[in-house]
Amino acid sequence: MAARRKLPHVYRSHAAVRKLVESAVPASCSISMPMAAVQILQIAAVTSSLVLLLLQPVAATMVPPAPAPRARGSVGVTLHVQRHQVLVDNGVVQVSVSKPQGQITGVRYAGERNLLHFGEGDENSGGLDSTEFRVVSSSEEQVELSFRSTYDPSRFNSVRLTVDKRLVMLRGSSGFYCYAILEHADNWPALNITETRLAFKLNTARFNYMAVSDGIQRYMPRAADRDPPRGKQLAYKEAVLLLNPLEPQFRGEVDDKYQYSLDNKDNKVHGWIGGGPVPVGFWVITPSNEFKSGGPLKRELTSHVGPTSLTMFLGTHYVGNDIVAKIDDGEHWKKVMGPVFIYLNSNPSRGSFQALWEDAKAQAEAEARKWPYTFPESPDFHKAAERGSVTGRLLVRDKYVSGVDMPARLAYVGLAAPGAPGSWATESKGYQFWTRASATCGSFAIGNVLAGEYNLYAWVPGILGDYMYAASVTVSAGGAVSLGDLVFEPPRSGPTLWEMGVPDRSAAEFFIPDPNPMYLSKLFLTRDNKYRQYGLWDRYADLYPRADPVFTVGVSNYSNDWFFAHVTRKVGGGVGLTNAPTTRRIRFNLGRVVADGTYTLRVALAAAQMSRLQVQVNEATRKGSEGVFNTPEFGDGNAIARHGDHGTWWSFEFPIKGYLLMEGENTISITQVRAFSEFFGVMYDYIRLEGPPGSWRDPTTLL
Repeated sequence: MAARRKLPHVYRSHAAVRKLVESAVPASCSISMPMAAVQILQIAAVTSSLVLLLLQPVAATMVPPAPAPRARGSVGVTLHVQRHQVLVDNGVVQVSVSKPQGQITGVRYAGERNLLHFGEGDENSGGLDSTEFRVVSSSEEQVELSFRSTYDPSRFNSVRLTVDKRLVMLRGSSGFYCYAILEHADNWPALNITETRLAFKLNTARFNYMAVSDGIQRYMPRAADRDPPRGKQLAYKEAVLLLNPLEPQFRGEVDDKYQYSLDNKDNKVHGWIGGGPVPVGFWVITPSNEFKSGGPLKRELTSHVGPTSLTMFLGTHYVGNDIVAKIDDGEHWKKVMGPVFIYLNSNPSRGSFQALWEDAKAQAEAEARKWPYTFPESPDFHKAAERGSVTGRLLVRDKYVSGVDMPARLAYVGLAAPGAPGSWATESKGYQFWTRASATCGSFAIGNVLAGEYNLYAWVPGILGDYMYAASVTVSAGGAVSLGDLVFEPPRSGPTLWEMGVPDRSAAEFFIPDPNPMYLSKLFLTRDNKYRQYGLWDRYADLYPRADPVFTVGVSNYSNDWFFAHVTRKVGGGVGLTNAPTTRRIRFNLGRVVADGTYTLRVALAAAQMSRLQVQVNEATRKGSEGVFNTPEFGDGNAIARHGDHGTWWSFEFPIKGYLLMEGENTISITQVRAFSEFFGVMYDYIRLEGPPGSWRDPTTLL
């Protein structure tokens, strides 16, 4: 019997995806697309697989003397266009860019010759070189530069996009802005975009302290520590055990760039600090997430050992192929990525690094208040007057919880491309606009929305399910749309008999084990970050080597007794070592059973990787296979390997006939049957068993 399922996107098995790719991609290649000391775009086309990188550091071959420091705003912005490079200087920061390729070769600040990684013999590691350079504007107040490339069908493997990379410097600004306009013409072949990013490789001798959040910051190992023999690769190339690092304090720790990932909603500022006589901070500030894919819960890379700092505009991490931007043959598509602000600060008095971090956070808040920016010259970046707003109030109606509608307190409410409930989580071609509802009455206001047609989506922490407003929402320039009161009726068939976890799209509330001491990362010892430790998938077998635990409702505690991820167990040894499925059992008592009623088991998952669940009721011994439910194969986010507490959210419902249950003790077993890898599995969000609707009466109506 197959489970009924509520999914945020159309299911496609990995095998089907692989078959499609193999049949459509006869060749693969890598293309350079620089614009700064940064990477930007990875694109998979229908006829070839392409890697496009904007902004990737190169050797700085023309480095003028560092300018003498000047008071912020005391001079205007100057532009020097040379044969092979362009220099932009506002007296605070000087940036050099290759011409016409559009690759940042130097950033000079606070007397430093170059904050970027450079050296003789360094080579481009990828990216798309631009072919056209243009000065968009040049005045003492602002300089904006354009580095552009466009599709040329006569050239082999020419990228099927026009990519216009922009750099902006303002008077007195302690930094510079980067953005890009991507466009696919309506007479061009199809294209799949899998990744777009901005990536800075910083001066390896200068920067050694990384800050991603208040709780994730410290001195970091060096890139050389990851290479043999100082480092040893673990289960995959990104995870490295530091055996003999240059600084002994890191010995025995694991370094993996995925450990420092953040959700879009939390990714406002991150970067690096360099010590020395004058501590200097290099920060990537994201003032808005409207141009990012996947909505507020999309998790992505930030900064990591290199030293490297990223802005991920679009990526498949923690979601998989469902979020790839698929541009059809003959489809016109355009999107503005950014701007993001590269902010530089310093502390001449040798103050604490914390002061630089606090200043960077304050600057991030200031940039967010300026959004949408007024300075971008591209007409494709719409200013405030070209945008509108949407307001309303969201209520939750669940008669099994309350006799009156409840405010959807702190709900995530957003506008995204028209689709199905939850489709925002895998949407990447358009823009998204999100806010949080009031903590008291559930009212919400979404401002600065680009004109267009959207669906309004929401989900409420503590409430199962996805909400979508039935009608489309059309936003016009300068318009204000008031939706009034909206009512969300979450999925529900009957009263709650028991539940496990909290429906918050995270597995963090379940049992997260201590890591293996051999792979300990000292940065992630607290409860809220312990899931970031390496190798937690192996800890399940360490804790339960021979048998899977049984969770007893009313006795067990899900924070201590329900392992957050449903993973495999290694069995055998030597060449015979393999992964075996594991089974979770939930034991519960029923005082009364409605034999001709239908009970509903709801299983919400915070993440999944190439999984298929089999659910059995009372071991399916009473009625043969009637009490066995199977899901299709699902999930491609790899959150278990990437140290996440969530990826893409999934929800399944299993209708259970009453005669399969017994008065007294019952058991529901959940097996993840696909065990081809230690990373195949799911993360739990919430489990609930509901009784038949006729088994409940509103207590307020009882006499």
